Amino acid sequence: MAKKPGTKNTSGRGQRDLFVKVKTARGRKTSSTRWLQRQLNDPYVKRAQAEGYRGRAAFKILELDDKYRFLVPGARIVDLGCAPGGWMQVAVKRVNALGEKQGKRIGTVLGVDLQEVEPLAGAEIHQLDFLSDDADLLVKEWLGGEADVVMSDMAAASSGHKQTDHLRIIALCEAAAYFAFDVLAPGGTFVAKVLAGGAEGELMKTLKKNFKSVANIKPPSSRADSSEKFVVARGYKGRDGNYDADLNDEEE
Repeated sequence: MAKKPGTKNTSGRGQRDLFVKVKTARGRKTSSTRWLQRQLNDPYVKRAQAEGYRGRAAFKILELDDKYRFLVPGARIVDLGCAPGGWMQVAVKRVNALGEKQGKRIGTVLGVDLQEVEPLAGAEIHQLDFLSDDADLLVKEWLGGEADVVMSDMAAASSGHKQTDHLRIIALCEAAAYFAFDVLAPGGTFVAKVLAGGAEGELMKTLKKNFKSVANIKPPSSRADSSEKFVVARGYKGRDGNYDADLNDEEE
């Protein structure tokens, strides 16, 4: 039967997703309105909701692992600043922490955060400041040994001043790197968020000194207007610096 003139096709086939426009409400800043509008129209936010992830950031670690393959069955993972838990969700599945993949080694996922985090099946979560004394000893005790991967998607609280925020995130990443030096097994991997902008030069030098391969990458799910990048440092040389391996790829 022919449609009446002026009626819309509501079958859903061949239609584009509609762009949601948010009006500035009384009491809401223009910047808040822009953020809300971006969230409502972000395809990764929609995918995260559809696939059950706790946030769009889950796709960043998925894409990084698809490229570098550090979340392998049987691996012991430490997630620093793990809230809300999207990175842990990915890690639990990929390292086989629930033992769902028959015949594969069972991994361990340990999350730490300053705040309380909603429990996640397959992950052990502790409320802990990783900068506190003996935090590295506690983490190794909980893991039952050294970690294979230390990963961090942490970001310092925003001050509203771009340069200050950049320096804070770099400082946080440096602290995470030195923590990784204390808990990683030789050959291990460090993955962390950084911000491009010049201040990360010393951090890169330190990582290149301690790892066989260091890549600086912006995954597809990272917003184009964001200055965030991720460092993937592999082949930790260990405290004695004697670890050797051929990783068969180039730095980026």
